[in-house]
Amino acid sequence: MRRKIVAGNWKMNTNYEEASRLAESLRSAAADGVQVIVCPPFLWLSLVKNKLENTNIETGAQNCSDHVKGAFTGEVSAEMLASAGIGYVILGHSERRSMFGETDQLVLQKSLQALQAGLQVILCVGETLEERQAGKLHEVIAHQTLHVLKNTPESYANSIILAYEPVWAIGTGLTATPEQAQEAHAFIRTLIAEAYGKETSETMPILYGGSCNATNAKTLFSCNDIDGGLIGGASLKAEDFNAIIHSF
Repeated sequence: MRRKIVAGNWKMNTNYEEASRLAESLRSAAADGVQVIVCPPFLWLSLVKNKLENTNIETGAQNCSDHVKGAFTGEVSAEMLASAGIGYVILGHSERRSMFGETDQLVLQKSLQALQAGLQVILCVGETLEERQAGKLHEVIAHQTLHVLKNTPESYANSIILAYEPVWAIGTGLTATPEQAQEAHAFIRTLIAEAYGKETSETMPILYGGSCNATNAKTLFSCNDIDGGLIGGASLKAEDFNAIIHSF
């Protein structure tokens, strides 16, 4: 039985008061059998974690460094996150890849740092519209996924959550059809099997990220290989996020 997961990626949104109010309003945003994770900006991690104390909602970061420590001004290491009680980190998000030039190799290095520090990694993979139209969907997803999985010891497999995010459907209002999403998720599951074997492929969660909202979540989550969502804009509204959580 695969875990059902809904993770909210706040991105670079909210000031102190907004983050405080949103976290407070999420205290009841939980459902039996669904793991809920909230990923605010670095500055609000402790605030949000404290606000969600005594709930079953976990706190995650949106990024981490590929270094352990040292003269890396402005960076935050995985060990720092773990020591602050943070349990999850989003890595390889398309915005990090496209806007900040993060390569598959850098995503691998960050993932290894996070896993070694005891964090669970939400590893994002996905294609651009140009890549999909060029028929490179499988090629792109395979390279992004296998570069990390095949270079990560299988002993860490239980700490990896994959997230398929069609880049063309992020923040655009466009959403992959359930058929498109399911096809991509099913393919990713074959990649997990290639890296770690069939048994692991049947237990590793794969989330859908790409304009998932309260309206389409139930249909998406009903697909065989979709185990939840990595939610962007809709996670900034407690009512919408709660509705997505209860879409299962």
